[in-house]
Amino acid sequence: MTGAEFLTLSIELSFWMVMAGVVCAFVRLAVGPSLPDRVVALDMMTILIVAFCALYSILTGVEAFLDVALVLALIGFLATVAFARYAERRVERADEATPPAEHAVMIDPAADSGGDTQ
Repeated sequence: MTGAEFLTLSIELSFWMVMAGVVCAFVRLAVGPSLPDRVVALDMMTILIVAFCALYSILTGVEAFLDVALVLALIGFLATVAFARYAERRVERADEATPPAEHAVMIDPAADSGGDTQ
């Protein structure tokens, strides 16, 4: 096996692994029980698509795909930061909606037992 054949085989195997990762990330994006799960899956898909662009650039020799990968990585980073800020504000708003602890009713366990427990 020559070096060129090995490189072609390695790139083809890498394409299959990247595509398997994209499928797994899409399943997590669709099924994810919470917003943070979906954000992580979306970030993973972005990273895998950047890897796909880099592999395609190596395979074809077209360097323009490296520029596409770089721009996509920057956009993916900004999207992840925006989703994280959205999730943080969502939690803060939920905390503001709950009543303060000083207005909560305190239950005395000794009062429930009917008097002295000795």
